Amino acid sequence: GAPMVEINCDPRLGWTKKKPRRDQGSHHISYDGFPTELRLTTDVPLSYLEGHPFALTERKHLVLSYGSPVEEPIAALAERFFNETQRYWERWVKHCNIPADYQREVIRSALTLKLHCYEDTGAIVAATTTSIPESTGSGRTWDYRYCWLRDSYYAISAFRLLGHFEEREQFVEFLMNIASTSKELDLHPLYRIDGRADLEESILSEWAGYGGDGPVRIGNGAMHHQQNDIFGEVVLALAPIFTDARFERERSPATMNLLLRFAEKACSLAGKPDAGIWEVRKEWTPQTFSTLMSWAAADRAARVATDDAVRARFAGESRRIKDMILKDGWSEDAKAFAATHGGVDLDAALLQAATLKLVPPNDPRIHSTVDAIVRDLDRGGWLLRYRSDDGLGVPKVAFVLCTFWLVEALASIGRQSEARDVMARINEIMTPLGLLGEDWDPVERWMWGNFPQAYSHIGLIHAAFAASKPW
Repeated sequence: GAPMVEINCDPRLGWTKKKPRRDQGSHHISYDGFPTELRLTTDVPLSYLEGHPFALTERKHLVLSYGSPVEEPIAALAERFFNETQRYWERWVKHCNIPADYQREVIRSALTLKLHCYEDTGAIVAATTTSIPESTGSGRTWDYRYCWLRDSYYAISAFRLLGHFEEREQFVEFLMNIASTSKELDLHPLYRIDGRADLEESILSEWAGYGGDGPVRIGNGAMHHQQNDIFGEVVLALAPIFTDARFERERSPATMNLLLRFAEKACSLAGKPDAGIWEVRKEWTPQTFSTLMSWAAADRAARVATDDAVRARFAGESRRIKDMILKDGWSEDAKAFAATHGGVDLDAALLQAATLKLVPPNDPRIHSTVDAIVRDLDRGGWLLRYRSDDGLGVPKVAFVLCTFWLVEALASIGRQSEARDVMARINEIMTPLGLLGEDWDPVERWMWGNFPQAYSHIGLIHAAFAASKPW
């Protein structure tokens, strides 16, 4: 047919709301005021580019370029770019390992995760958006356009399941560059995609926010947090280099030294107060999940160390920290591993104790922890992170990743049919393009949080592999 269409191109200069100056050429419009040229080149009549409706009777092309402008005929260029892009992603998907079940969901999540990788440095961003609230009026509007070291471990673990390794290699390079800037490994939890840490958080009061629900933030105050778990997660990210023969070429004294330094740091922080995985903005206390990650660092370091004395030392640290978790992290009242040492509140992150195999899968304590978390944190079939006040109130919506962690935990302790029952819920929240946000409100049936969220897609990939029937 001949549909009526409207085309608008109305950019702004950063966060200023100012409009750039428009310079019109024969087949393009340049927008001046950016650090480099922004140009729209098209074979649509330029007079139609301000929302004037026109009948689309043949294929038309538009290319918005930043930097070098388009100089060759646009129709041929656009067709070539389109075809090359399609072939690239089709090839990439063909090289993915996928489980027997949940194939479409895993493929869509793999594509989304890949698009969160910054190829230039190896950084993996949490989301490409900022300030979409976690729930109505929550004030929880964070800027996620950065690389969290913790998230990146889970991301490269997902790539390993998918059989894609370049992304993992690039992130290890990113990590090496960051680690080289601090002799004592006093690292921030997150960094810019170029490795810088100038992320001071500020509020743009002149912006109304998503649906009028602000505030709009740039930067992230979590850069100042002490989050002790990140050192364990970095060790988990590096350990496969020394356990997987496919990564043998990456083995070097420098990489082993970095892994052991991170493990030493993790062990020294076991049981110390911190902001934890959920970045609480109140007084810090010892977080059981952070201690769990210190144990994981010691345990994996003991497995991969080549020196007998070093291996024995980390094995001793592993036993020490595990005893600490079993003594201080276990709540007899809750019949579960609690969120904080000596506490009774529950934390969905402790589902990772099952996946990381803190105790054997037949240990009653891990089954009891999984059951207690489901009873206490369930909201319409999806899990909250916790029910305690984190300094900004009590969360009202489910955190999508936590339900995928539940799937993994159930599968890892032999409760496969329950894992598959939980996994069946994903289709009720995925968008038609297979995208997931950070949060889900099962009452309003609405997705919240920055979108799409890499963490959610990472969780789906892990859960799908864990719950799927074998090929």
